[in-house]
Amino acid sequence: MQKKKLIVPFLLFGAISVAQAQLAPLTVDKIMRDPKWMGTSPSNYRWSDNSAYLFFDWNPEGKDKPDVYRLDVSTQKYTLSTDSIAKLESAPRYIYSKDKSLAVFERDGDLYVKDIKKNKIVRQTETAAWENPLTFLNDNSIVFLREENLYSLNPKHSTLKQLTNFQKGKAKGESKLSAQDAWLKEDQESLFEVFKEEDRKKEKSPKKSGLKPLYLGDGFLAGASVSSDGKYITYRLVYPAKGNRNTIVPDFITRSGYVEDLNMRTKVGNELSGYKTFVYQVDRDSALELSASTIPGIKDLPAYLSDYPERMKKLQDANSDRAVYWGIPSWSPDGQTAVVTAKAQDNKDLWLLKLNPADGTVKVLDRQHDDAWIGGPGIGREVKWLNDHICYFQSEASGYSHLYSYDIHTDQKKQLTSGNWEVQSVELSKDGKQFYISANKDHPGITHFYLLPVAGGELTQITGMKGGNEVTLSPDEKWLAINHSTMNKPWELYLQPNRPGREAKQITKSTTSEFDSYAWREPDMISFKNRHGDDVYARVYPAKDPHPSKPAVVFVHGAGYLQNVHYWWSQYFREYMFNNMLADNGYTVIDIDYTASSGYGRNHRTGIYRHMGGKDLTDQVDGVKYLVDHYGVNPANVGIYGGSYGGFITLMGLFTEPDVFKSGAALRSVTDWAHYNHGYTSNILNTPVEDPIAFKRSSPIYFADKLKGNLLMLHGMVDVNVQFQDIIRLNQRLIELGKDNWDLAVYPVEDHGFVQPSSWTDEYKRIYRLFETTLKN
Repeated sequence: MQKKKLIVPFLLFGAISVAQAQLAPLTVDKIMRDPKWMGTSPSNYRWSDNSAYLFFDWNPEGKDKPDVYRLDVSTQKYTLSTDSIAKLESAPRYIYSKDKSLAVFERDGDLYVKDIKKNKIVRQTETAAWENPLTFLNDNSIVFLREENLYSLNPKHSTLKQLTNFQKGKAKGESKLSAQDAWLKEDQESLFEVFKEEDRKKEKSPKKSGLKPLYLGDGFLAGASVSSDGKYITYRLVYPAKGNRNTIVPDFITRSGYVEDLNMRTKVGNELSGYKTFVYQVDRDSALELSASTIPGIKDLPAYLSDYPERMKKLQDANSDRAVYWGIPSWSPDGQTAVVTAKAQDNKDLWLLKLNPADGTVKVLDRQHDDAWIGGPGIGREVKWLNDHICYFQSEASGYSHLYSYDIHTDQKKQLTSGNWEVQSVELSKDGKQFYISANKDHPGITHFYLLPVAGGELTQITGMKGGNEVTLSPDEKWLAINHSTMNKPWELYLQPNRPGREAKQITKSTTSEFDSYAWREPDMISFKNRHGDDVYARVYPAKDPHPSKPAVVFVHGAGYLQNVHYWWSQYFREYMFNNMLADNGYTVIDIDYTASSGYGRNHRTGIYRHMGGKDLTDQVDGVKYLVDHYGVNPANVGIYGGSYGGFITLMGLFTEPDVFKSGAALRSVTDWAHYNHGYTSNILNTPVEDPIAFKRSSPIYFADKLKGNLLMLHGMVDVNVQFQDIIRLNQRLIELGKDNWDLAVYPVEDHGFVQPSSWTDEYKRIYRLFETTLKN
């Protein structure tokens, strides 16, 4: 038997020398290769059930795919392992009985129960169907979902009981036939003896006693929960929207040699799916639908309608309830109380409601309202329980996403964290006495792991390394597996005892000698006041040896609501390397967390409501002024580039700020928000029919006539996110306007996120050539 290879730990690797750091000048060909040239960071951390081992995926040798490694916590050394071993030993997602004597989990679609005291696992099901455990009842029976129905299984007595009888479609006779079809049916049944015989057999056959069918109609089951006493089952149905027209993306480079159409998403403003939540009363074998009609504020109209007085008057006269997205009710551990969320489909309100399962009525516990849109980290997630009468959730009521609790007995809401920072994730400890929280308390661009008593109070910081700290907590809560990086060093695995002030030990070393041979910059972390008096954070890459023309380039991150000005390794690692290359070649580069970027609270998040290309664009302009004032760049030689939302800002910059930006490269850009998807766009701009003002002032295609500078557009032809039609429509608009200072490069095999190194290389060679020919004169 071949002995497993022992991988040498990080500590045996030396630091690179100053001489090494001066090697290998950067070129586009080098930095846009397959990223394996840099080294591949570890990922997919999962602990063994006994917390003795940590499994992770890693590819230090640059193979076609990563291997699985197993870290021994006691020795802090790792060896090669396998997927099968990791799967067998990894801690499952346990659901515990109320007395914590049993735990149920799913593996490969079957149910297993662990006896905690005996440390014994017993398989409970072995079926072709997939079983998904939901909870334990008071008698330690397991409730699980199988093929859109709920069942209970008592491990002690091996008794299986069906709890619901959901049936697809509608009840017989529920669908009304047309007069023509009704006549044909009646005629068929009267003519043929076979139908009469079937009816006689049905009447004679004994009926199986059981549950009354609950017909799903046109909907499908999308989540369920059960009270621990088994008296109530709550469930949600989703009814897909009908009549919408999907977009089509042609794929030109196919194996068949024919153009093949990809049937994709709808556009913003199309019909939405419907949501209904029900309470099934087990004793009565009947279901009640929850109604939103009694929720305070359900008839409130959005503030933006003041720009459309005729439409507002019409809606006021109609006095209709707003449609809501219902959540799945969450039951208290004792099964006596259920809370459920309802979010208005216009995105302006999120209610936390107490449910009375006896009559299906609801009572408001908390209302989050925003004239822009409800959002922020953790907002709207499942509400969880501390004990039988206190639940906890996140809210932006203070202007930042913070943790709150609500006492059902006293009707008191309590804010547990506070400050001008955001709670990014929350996990309750096993003993229920404290929360584990990830937050950016020290700085918007630094994350740390904290402890917080469940009653609130002071946060205790556990991690200490500056940068990004993504923590995976061991099942026994004694160890932290930390995915850590800095601005100029990619992610590596660290191991730290789960106690404040303890050292985190680096376990992996992933970067290659070639990557290490270049002195990657730590950009200047700066902040400035924009024209509205708000603090805006940015990274600046000063020119190593400024070109005589003193050019500057603005890089604009994508996604809009995303953060890139931070102390950890950027997900835009190619752009980070490209910005290093630009700085090496005489450019000063700035990368701004413009208005609407994440990590900065509600006002920053919603600052572009109804006007994309407003504050987010003027932040770029104000950033250029900062470079002129503090880094001596020439305001006549400023370029801009970015992808997706960054491409959109690039277009808006060249079209609406032509005296600021001399040239720009717009990658996979949104050109008209009316052609983007609903989930993202409707939050910020509402819908084109309801708020055409917002769409017309936010879409570059309406400002293309103002183009003065040099524009390069680059787009994948199989982009299923910002679809190729977007850039083609702008292309036609520029042709009709007679503009000739633009160019379009297309990539026939690329989706929104490019994959092929050849495409990345071609793209950035064009961008670099654009800046070299337009900004250095």
